[in-house]
Amino acid sequence: MDLGECSKIHDLALRADYEIASKDRDLFFELDAVDHLESFIADCDRRTELAKKRLAETQEEISAEVAAKAEKVHELNEEIGKLLAKSEQLGAEGNVDEAQKVLQEVEKVRSRKRDAEEEYRNSMPASSFQQQKLRVCEVCSAYLGLHDNDRRLADHFGGKLHLGFIQIREKLEQLKKTVAEKQERRNQERLKRREEREREERMRKRTRSRSRERRRSRSRERRRRRSRSSSREKRRSRSRDRERRRRHRSRSRSKGHRHSRDRSRDRDRSSRHK
Repeated sequence: MDLGECSKIHDLALRADYEIASKDRDLFFELDAVDHLESFIADCDRRTELAKKRLAETQEEISAEVAAKAEKVHELNEEIGKLLAKSEQLGAEGNVDEAQKVLQEVEKVRSRKRDAEEEYRNSMPASSFQQQKLRVCEVCSAYLGLHDNDRRLADHFGGKLHLGFIQIREKLEQLKKTVAEKQERRNQERLKRREEREREERMRKRTRSRSRERRRSRSRERRRRRSRSSSREKRRSRSRDRERRRRHRSRSRSKGHRHSRDRSRDRDRSSRHK
C-alpha cells in the first residue's frame, strides 16, 4: 500500500527520550497510535467484507459439504505459505538447519493438501473443479486462489503487505493492553486520591466537632463559674444585709436603753427637787 511519505519525524534519539520521559509521567501518545492503527485495520476489514460479498455474488454457489472441503484446502495452502515464508526468512538469517526442518514440515503439509484436494475434486464435477475458487485473506484482504502454487503462496504470506498487517494487528493489541493498564492505574490512583480526600475530610469534621465540643465545654464551664460566682455574691450580699440589720437592731436597742436611763435620771432629779 502506497501511503506516501510519513509526515512524522522518525528519530531513534527522540524515541529514546520519549520512552525515558514516559516512565515518569503518562503522556498518552499511545492513544493517538491506537487511533492511527485502528483506521488501517478498519479500512482493511471493510475491504475484506466487500471482497467476500463480491465473491459470493460472482462465484458459483456450492453446497456446504463442498465448501467445507474447499475451506480445508485453503487452510492447508495458508499453512504451506507461512512455512515457506518462515523457511526463506531463516535461510536469509543463516539458520540453514532450521530452514531445512521447516521445509520438511512443508512436505508433510503438502501431502495432506493433496489428500484434501482429492476429496474436494471427487465431491464436484470436473468442469467446476477447474474453475479457480478464490477466498479473501483475513489479515490483509488480498485474494487467494484454491489452486495457487507454492511460489504464489510464499510470496503472499512472506510479502510486505501481509506481514505489515500482521505487525499492525499485533502492535494494536499491545497498545490497547498498554492503554488499558495505564487507564486502570490512573483509575486506581484517582480512587486512592478520592479516598484520601474523604479521609482528610472526615478528620477535619472530627477536628471541628472536637473543637465545637471544647468550645461548648468551656462555655458551660464559664457559665458554671459565673453561676457559682453569682451564688457566692448573693450569699455575701444576704450576709451583709443580715449583718447590717443586726447592727441596726443592736444600735436601736442601745439607743433605747440610753433614753430609758435618761428619763429615769430626770424623774429622780425631779423628785429630789420637789
